[in-house]
Amino acid sequence: MVGYDPEARCVSSVEAAAAGSASGLVSRVFVSPLDVIKIRFQLQIEQLSSRNPGAKYHGILQAIQRIFQEEGLAAFWKGHVPAQFLSVGYGAVQFMAFESLTKLVHNVTSYDARDSFVHFVCGGLAACTATVSVQPVDTLRTRFAAQGEPKIYRNLRHAVVTMYQTEGPRTFYRGLTPTIVAIFPYAGLQFSSYNILQQFSEWVMPAEGKKGGNIKNLVCGSCAGIISKTLTYPFDVFKKRLQVGGFEHARAAFGQVRTYRGLLDCIRQIMREEGPGGFFKGLSPSLLKAAVSTGLVFFWYELFCSLLCALKSTDNATRKEG
Repeated sequence: MVGYDPEARCVSSVEAAAAGSASGLVSRVFVSPLDVIKIRFQLQIEQLSSRNPGAKYHGILQAIQRIFQEEGLAAFWKGHVPAQFLSVGYGAVQFMAFESLTKLVHNVTSYDARDSFVHFVCGGLAACTATVSVQPVDTLRTRFAAQGEPKIYRNLRHAVVTMYQTEGPRTFYRGLTPTIVAIFPYAGLQFSSYNILQQFSEWVMPAEGKKGGNIKNLVCGSCAGIISKTLTYPFDVFKKRLQVGGFEHARAAFGQVRTYRGLLDCIRQIMREEGPGGFFKGLSPSLLKAAVSTGLVFFWYELFCSLLCALKSTDNATRKEG
């Protein structure tokens, strides 16, 4: 169902956008706590270890306990409103672009729309389009998730006005370069891995796969998320570090802060001060989040597309009877 299928011809680009936004909305509710923990880990300069007395966070369970004690349960959904705008907008643009691009490739070139290479290229291009569209919201989400107590930004409107007045409009696109560099292979691997795993599962268990299609979609999506996230993770760290530039005063309570002049300077400073391990800070919650979020996104997307197809079939049958 993901991508243009010349045999099915069931979901239009607009319907793909609706299914993508709905899947993003539902999935975001479940993965928000993992996202907050991941961002806190990525932004921490000190080593993520209990042996480091200056480190605020040591591991996932310790971070959960400390955030809950210091900031309460609601802290795990900090930045949830901009994150929902991000998920809904990103899901809509990404899946609509992906469906349109795979259809275009099938109609204009000799490539098969179901080919894994086509899914890699179209998935990367679709994600780049979606990323540019929602980057300002992603920056806002990161700022909200990163701030401690007392809060610098009272609400979404206050954050937008403050950032615009104090840092200018370009601040909403901080971290865009590493995001674009990382998102193409990340999303490309995500879509192509999902396609390969789906084909493999149909080959291994053709009969059983049809019965447990929803579970299969969840498992294939989770595995695709883990593969793609592991291979492209350092760029996510660079993006988060750059997005909180000019926001250092709100990070004082979390430990050391750094100012980066750009992507290359960010890479150099992390390598010099934190070593190669600094590029993979927050990988554990990030992989957990990638498995859950990617699995849920594909699961809900396929489910919503199936529901739309079923509704269209019912409408067509009703019209014929009438």
